[in-house]
Amino acid sequence: MPFEVRAPASSANLGPGFDALGLALDLWNTITITPGGSAIAETYSGDDSNRLDGHENYSVRAMRILAADSGRDLPPFHIHVDVQVPVARGLGSSAAAIVSGLIAANHFLDLKLGTDDLFRVAARIEGHGDNVGAALHGGAILSVPGLARAIQLTDGANLDLQAVVFVPEVTGATWVARAELPQHVTMADAAFNVGASGGLVAGLLTADIAAISAGMHDRLHEPPRARLYPHLIPMSEAARTAGAIGACLSGAGPAVLALVDPSSAARVASAMTIAGEKAGVSGQCQTLAIAPTGATLRTL
Repeated sequence: MPFEVRAPASSANLGPGFDALGLALDLWNTITITPGGSAIAETYSGDDSNRLDGHENYSVRAMRILAADSGRDLPPFHIHVDVQVPVARGLGSSAAAIVSGLIAANHFLDLKLGTDDLFRVAARIEGHGDNVGAALHGGAILSVPGLARAIQLTDGANLDLQAVVFVPEVTGATWVARAELPQHVTMADAAFNVGASGGLVAGLLTADIAAISAGMHDRLHEPPRARLYPHLIPMSEAARTAGAIGACLSGAGPAVLALVDPSSAARVASAMTIAGEKAGVSGQCQTLAIAPTGATLRTL
């Protein structure tokens, strides 16, 4: 029987929570699986489908990995990918694909694995648990090294916040952004990020907007990545000046995310767009809700 899996976009780090914090956003990729045929066949649709066509399908790759882990082979099927999450912008497109594939294989092969089991495989494939945890659980999550599950800090219902995301036309590569990171940091910067991350986690748990605002600052990965993305600092500053609670690079970039009270979303989006134009970076702002739930499966 055909079935579909939907998985949300996500923004990692939220400033200081490098490879640890993730936030699910209300923008979804959908894969539709139709069993049968003589081989695994793929088709694509959506605004960024041309960026995926001809490249490795992360959902199929995740399905193969989970099948191999379970000592099984994948039977033939057709997979259609509807791409709504912008590719290579720092919005978790690969995580959405991986999570979708794992959920699909778990259902297709009747493996009966739980969410924590799927998280462990997803984090192994992705290399870190921030985006995949958000795509699995929804809301804001914390991925703790050594803990084989993601902690959902909030589903977003207690926050009454929206995300304004500036999505540049230009793409970025995670490996390039990671190559900019220093091998050593100062004790002062490390201590700053420990305090900021702790305040941000506490703010997300308790809906303390002041703590979220104070916590969304980073000294470890954003300063070096600003060399790659000259719009990052002026756009973040413009967003805060226009009323954003906080602003940060979304994942490895080049997208920039601002958390806002809904009443200031339009003003912040305008300020971010103007800052992008001044920096010579073309793109569009989207205002997105926090996705309260993660990936879901529906039979057709």
